[in-house]
Amino acid sequence: MKAKRVVFVLLLGTVLASPAATPTPKAVRMTTGNLFDPSPAPDGRRMVVIGMVEGKEQLFITALNGSHAVQITHGAWDHEDPAWSPDGRRIALVSRQGGGETIVTIDPDGHHLVRISPTSRRAIHPSWSRDSKQLFYCTDDDLHPPKKNTSEIYAADVATGAIRPVISGGVNTYPNLSPDGRHIVFRRMLGETNSEVFVADSDGSHAANLTRNPAFDGWPAWSPDGQHIAFASNRAGGPQVYKIYVMAADGSGVRLVAESDGRGTAPKWTPDGRSILFTICKRAGTGFDCEVYRAPSAEQP
Repeated sequence: MKAKRVVFVLLLGTVLASPAATPTPKAVRMTTGNLFDPSPAPDGRRMVVIGMVEGKEQLFITALNGSHAVQITHGAWDHEDPAWSPDGRRIALVSRQGGGETIVTIDPDGHHLVRISPTSRRAIHPSWSRDSKQLFYCTDDDLHPPKKNTSEIYAADVATGAIRPVISGGVNTYPNLSPDGRHIVFRRMLGETNSEVFVADSDGSHAANLTRNPAFDGWPAWSPDGQHIAFASNRAGGPQVYKIYVMAADGSGVRLVAESDGRGTAPKWTPDGRSILFTICKRAGTGFDCEVYRAPSAEQP
């Protein structure tokens, strides 16, 4: 009887001494003044963001905390989806000049504009290959919202301008090439309301569903080491509350990155892989206030 009591006390002490589960950190707001859609510079100290100027979306270079903002686009039309090249020399974006949607690149000071996609198709969501030699993008899937339309993914050779189709058939958006160039992750619609994160070989073959969840999952982004994928989902917060998650490259180990309110989307990894920047939009009066937030990419001790 005495021996049993000792064993019970030891087991109870083990349970009481077990560490508590690590709480999910809170996302940290980095900007003020309605700045959103960040893309970090390869130096890890700056980012390009969108800001509103006289009702139009313009691009700004800022520090990671949103300070020292310098406007780099000035045309009287919207400039969207900025993506800073890994070599630091160019910024890709969507220009809505003339009412269209065209992928172009500019220098980080806003000069030397080069058109990448043809003006005959509305193109969105550019992303770079690790060597900065290719740009991946998709055609617009929101020509008649809220209904989605067919959209394809293309790859453009930045030096020659040659464009090749990569993925077609259905609604395919938000392409992002893996750091080793072997795979591409993207968002695909299955039916009218189910959005999933897919991965395929870099030529578009062998597409596989990674998320397999009835919620709306999308906005995928590879980690710098190619081991993980960040994405946004409304799987835990209701149809209008999106949060940022990370999973292994094979779709396993899905984990919430940070607690947040509002609509958190479009995650982007910092170059060192330690943090994820993303946009959270919240209702403000009759409109929305969108700002850049930051969260650690790994579980904290």
